Amino acid sequence: MVATATHQDSPLLFRQLFEKDSCTYTYLLADIGHPEKPAVLIDPVDKTVDRDVNLIKELGLKLKYAMNTHVHADHVTGTGLLKSKLPSAKSLISKASKAQADVFVEPGEKIHFGNLYLEVRPTPGHTQGCVTYVSGEGEGQPSPRIAFTGDALLVRGCGRTDFQGGNARELYKSVHSQILSLPKDTLLYPAHDYKGNTVTTVGEELLHNTRLTKDEEAFVKIMENLGLPYPKMIDVAVPANMVCGLQEANAATA
Repeated sequence: MVATATHQDSPLLFRQLFEKDSCTYTYLLADIGHPEKPAVLIDPVDKTVDRDVNLIKELGLKLKYAMNTHVHADHVTGTGLLKSKLPSAKSLISKASKAQADVFVEPGEKIHFGNLYLEVRPTPGHTQGCVTYVSGEGEGQPSPRIAFTGDALLVRGCGRTDFQGGNARELYKSVHSQILSLPKDTLLYPAHDYKGNTVTTVGEELLHNTRLTKDEEAFVKIMENLGLPYPKMIDVAVPANMVCGLQEANAATA
């Protein structure tokens, strides 16, 4: 587990958690200034649900939403299992993902937990349903702002664009308009990292991202020639994640 301190002048509790097999980061956020300590969990993994549940209980939080940035292809989401263990929780995903969930969000919507909120920004291109969740602005909100970029933007890179409706031009435009247009001190937290990086900033990525600092045509050429292997988990993960990570349970009751 990687933990960061509460942001200055904000009641935000923030934890960054890691799943080693898929190198996935899960993020726990809570408003600890609110009597109920409402929380959200971003990009949970089925393998680490017990860890996440134990942490939520230890901290005295009430999970409001278990949510995904998109339909992942490299692990099975933990949203369905979390709902079974924490009845207060609802699953949440973008409407554009076309996956099952209790709550569907669209661009511009705000996801409230206590007096804090996350803004939904559309960042398609890795998949059609990708969104980035950005912390709010104003009194009591985290400063600097925080963005949870999923696979759209990684530290010094970005997600692949060769399956699940991916489109390199769309990714380039959405990341530049929705993420890299944020203030330069905005903290960016990706869904994955394979080199041990935990966080970056808009300013860093504008200078050092090996793909997104190129012009659009050069970026498209890079993405078309990555030559990446087919994701090992995709045939299991995508169908399961389309049904909140509970493909086997749904099949058993069909």
